[in-house]
Amino acid sequence: MKTTKSVLILVLIFLIKPGLFSQVSDSPNNFADNNVKSDTLLVLWSSGDPEVAEKVCFMYTYNAKKRGWFKEVIFVVWGPSAKLLAENKDLQESVKKMGEEGIILEACVACARMYGVDDDLKDLGIDVKGMGTVLTGYLKKGYPNITF
Repeated sequence: MKTTKSVLILVLIFLIKPGLFSQVSDSPNNFADNNVKSDTLLVLWSSGDPEVAEKVCFMYTYNAKKRGWFKEVIFVVWGPSAKLLAENKDLQESVKKMGEEGIILEACVACARMYGVDDDLKDLGIDVKGMGTVLTGYLKKGYPNITF
């Protein structure tokens, strides 16, 4: 009798909540939301902390594009991150990998010039330009955005 009750409880759980024990994939369809205005993600990286870059910012940015969480990903280097990127070979390799994945790479020219690294960033394939108006446009278009 005890076994029958246990089986009945399991059957009821599966009937009530069929996905309870299933694995969730990284499919972009799992994130479908009819209220999202854009499938373009804007990532603004301003931190001068290499650990933030490696363990959070770069990892999420790269996977957002590679796994199809967003159709388009724009990565903007802003402020102290410009100096860090120009000095850190490991981060440079990661940014090159992002570009190869199709992530749009941009940097603030004013910030890069303050640190004297505008040419270094251009050499990495980053579009170094005035970003104030460009960033404002992205935000007014309603791009989902995240800042590190």
